[in-house]
Amino acid sequence: MEAQKEALSRIVTTLAAKSEEIQSFVEILEEIAEKVEENGAQAKSDLQEEFDQLYAVMNEMRDAMTARIEEEQQSKMMAVETDMQACQMALDNSTQLMDMAADALQETEPDAFSQAAKRIKDRVTMSPAFRLTLKPKVTDNMSHLVADFTEEKEALKKLDFLPAPATPEIDVESCRVEDNTVTVVWRVPEGSRVDHYLLEYRQTDTAATGGRAKVENGWQLLEDIEEPFYTILGLAFNQKYIQLRTRACNKAVAGDYSEVVTLETKALNFKLDQTSCHANLKVTEDGSAVEWDAMGGKGQLQETKGRGSRPGSPAKTVRPASPAKSPAKRPASASKRGDRFTGESYTVLADVTLDEGQHYWEVTAQPECKSYTLGVAYRNLGKFDQLGKTNTSWCLHVNNWLQNTMSAKHNNKSKQLDVSIPERIGVYLDYDNLVLSFHDAETKQLLHQFKAKFQQPILPAFMTWCGGLTVQTGLQVPSNLEMKTVQESKKVSPASSELSVLE
Repeated sequence: MEAQKEALSRIVTTLAAKSEEIQSFVEILEEIAEKVEENGAQAKSDLQEEFDQLYAVMNEMRDAMTARIEEEQQSKMMAVETDMQACQMALDNSTQLMDMAADALQETEPDAFSQAAKRIKDRVTMSPAFRLTLKPKVTDNMSHLVADFTEEKEALKKLDFLPAPATPEIDVESCRVEDNTVTVVWRVPEGSRVDHYLLEYRQTDTAATGGRAKVENGWQLLEDIEEPFYTILGLAFNQKYIQLRTRACNKAVAGDYSEVVTLETKALNFKLDQTSCHANLKVTEDGSAVEWDAMGGKGQLQETKGRGSRPGSPAKTVRPASPAKSPAKRPASASKRGDRFTGESYTVLADVTLDEGQHYWEVTAQPECKSYTLGVAYRNLGKFDQLGKTNTSWCLHVNNWLQNTMSAKHNNKSKQLDVSIPERIGVYLDYDNLVLSFHDAETKQLLHQFKAKFQQPILPAFMTWCGGLTVQTGLQVPSNLEMKTVQESKKVSPASSELSVLE
């Protein structure tokens, strides 16, 4: 009995749940029916509007063609009337001359007759009747203004609702990725009626495009593109690839998406390593900036007292043997190495090491920043070492305290630069050719160039005092920067002084 009740109870619960599903489905059907009525009425209204516009065009064309017929008709009638007036004038003149001749024939005096005959002869010679061309200037032919709309009527019989546009195909060979822009080119089959295009893109670390591909970022939409090509500007390539797809749209509907195309976006990405930075510095959560923290360094001052000359000076720096090349990789955290910077080395390193290739990143200082330094260093930079004061670092130093100066530093040597301090500085590293250069990020003007002698992997490095820095990564090496850097490099001869290039 109890088992039967329990089974019946389960059946009732199942029926109740099913009833709720059916009720929800009914509500969906009611909503669909309502939308069908609404959309159907809108479709009929749109259709009527299209036909009204078609009628208006036809009436306009009929009026214009009728006006051409009336203009031709009026022109011919005016030509005929002119001919008729000339004929009437000639007839009147002939009648007058004939009347004069009849009167002269009645003359009996020979002299008078002779004079009258001579006058009539002279007037007949000049008579309009003998100068009139008896050929109409126009004809009655109006066949050149006959209309035949057979083809147009057949075309009107083919009027139908607007089909969806054909699916575009992205031309991968014509697409370009350079200077942190992506130019996309696509084709659409001929005859497809297209009003505009939609373009979507997303960045990802996977080249796969299938349904199982794991893509963290959603699609970014670009609308109202009129031509079958588009350049996406101002991108930061924070991931390895960019995926693209496009679709054609007309007045009624958007067509299917094109196949997803994946393009590689080569750019250096790194974050600032909080575990390496001085206690007076604080790295933001996303690792893209470092801020000054005046209260963060308490307790370190005693550590530096009584040490005399600071460890890590040029005389005490040991350069290890060159390691084998490997792709850019993350070094061990500073907290594990015990390398957190201290003393007056207000330094923070990037979380990536570089031992090959060309790379570019940009640095912006906060307006209140009194002093900052940017460059590269070996990972064995001493925790008391300041950038540029050892042979393990190459840098550009900006001093905004008391006076505004900028200088290049390496191995405790400094060269002051006679250039304006830009708001944003670009750092270009060509590890393979041992070139490190600094540029005005806006104009790409060369500020200084090192012909370095890297013997081991290096890391982007930064120092700041009483202010913060923001680092922008995911940037490709600018095309004009590469050309300018090559040209400037050719000016540096092997015999150049150490001060000029700070080797």
